[in-house]
Amino acid sequence: MEKTDSLPRDAQSILELAARSMFHLFSSISQGMFLVDITGRIVWLNEGYKRFLPALGFSSVDEFVGHMVEEVIPNTQMRRVLETGEAFLIDLLTNRAGTFVVSRIPLRDESGGHVIGAIGIVLFDHPETTLQPLISKFALLHRDLDDARRELASQRLRHTGGQRQSKHTFASFIGTSPAAVEVKRQARRAAQTSSPVLLLGETGTGKELLAHAIHAASARARGPFISVNIAAVPDTLLEAEFFGVAPGAYTGADRKGREGKFSLADGGTLFLDEIGDMPQALQAKLLRALQEGEIEPLGSNRLVPFDARVIAATSRDLAVLVREGRFREDLFYRLNVLPVRVPPLRERRSDIPALLEVLGEEMALRSGDRQPELSADALALLSAQTWRGNIRELRNVLEQSAMRSDSASIGRAQVEEVLKESGIERIAPALAVMDGAASASDPLRPLAEQVAELERRAIAAAMEATGGNKLAASRMLGISRAKLYERLDNPDRK
Repeated sequence: MEKTDSLPRDAQSILELAARSMFHLFSSISQGMFLVDITGRIVWLNEGYKRFLPALGFSSVDEFVGHMVEEVIPNTQMRRVLETGEAFLIDLLTNRAGTFVVSRIPLRDESGGHVIGAIGIVLFDHPETTLQPLISKFALLHRDLDDARRELASQRLRHTGGQRQSKHTFASFIGTSPAAVEVKRQARRAAQTSSPVLLLGETGTGKELLAHAIHAASARARGPFISVNIAAVPDTLLEAEFFGVAPGAYTGADRKGREGKFSLADGGTLFLDEIGDMPQALQAKLLRALQEGEIEPLGSNRLVPFDARVIAATSRDLAVLVREGRFREDLFYRLNVLPVRVPPLRERRSDIPALLEVLGEEMALRSGDRQPELSADALALLSAQTWRGNIRELRNVLEQSAMRSDSASIGRAQVEEVLKESGIERIAPALAVMDGAASASDPLRPLAEQVAELERRAIAAAMEATGGNKLAASRMLGISRAKLYERLDNPDRK
């Protein structure tokens, strides 16, 4: 608070009253609020913040108060507020308690010169629903910005002799679920370094898109982005594809020679997709190139230096391949410096509506037709699938469903038809288990026991379907998160 000694007593009283009123107002209308002292120790929290304690691993206020803030609230930026004295009026915070829109405000002494603590305010604890219109508009603006950047990149491509650029930014990775926010956070951190990055995840999860985004956010963004899918290139051609070919290296070889991907990526990023499919004979040469920063073109005895940041991706379990002797252990450690796990779609089901919106826009742009509109039943059915093919499979089902509809509207019937004719059992196993358990209940037992058992199974099914995400599970069940925690702590409660 600023110094008020020069103010008349009435004005000073009004200012102090206003400060107290604002404090009480924030405390009453926010989802939660807490205070830390200058050392970063939590000294107070309001009634609303108490409901977050179980998710943070605390059963009472006394256990929580007194801890350093970063010890009990993962990913908090309160320490930065205390050190700089700068406020964060709007920010997103994601930790094991969920995703929140928060404010962080420094508290100063009466002279207004020294920071004596800080206040943390949870404005919204369901940003994906509360702020959905704003988030959708923000995503749309980012997509427009991406389109403009791609157009500029294509123009630059024409003026730079065909140098390849990245096609996506982090805004292209659609999703506000905790899993999506976390993977983007890790990828942004990886973009600030020059170390190798290893993207791990099932097919169709968006690993290549993230590789483009990491390059676009890195210091090498103005350099080329060169991609090679190892699984798509015959083993006999991989060495030439990687390291290039010297002039006249073999009969029929180009007299001018041919540059390899490492040379093309000089000054930029080299993306090695499906690295787990690399032949063992080539793994040693790749390791040497990464260690020495130089390559030897096929048919040449001259070493050529290169400067490229390597991002690798695989849908295979490299640790298992190492144990089986099918992937070099030293190459694994060289690539596994910054591992980033890209979550499957079933672990971020709350992102499916936004993904369908974007996929529908892309379909409309390609075809020139209206964007498909999904009914509530169709959307619910799509959100309940396991999606073993992830976003690639979701896109396929949406396109097939749109083709079966005579209008821009897609109903549950079209979606069910596509799912049935695919021949793949897509309905989430957790939901099927829940349905089977309910039908197998013994009707002769007391009703309270049957209700309690059904409730336990429903909670277990929701937790499995959401990958253990308690916020998503509570929304799927239609109960508050506090109620879910209560049921998890007391599973036999009737």
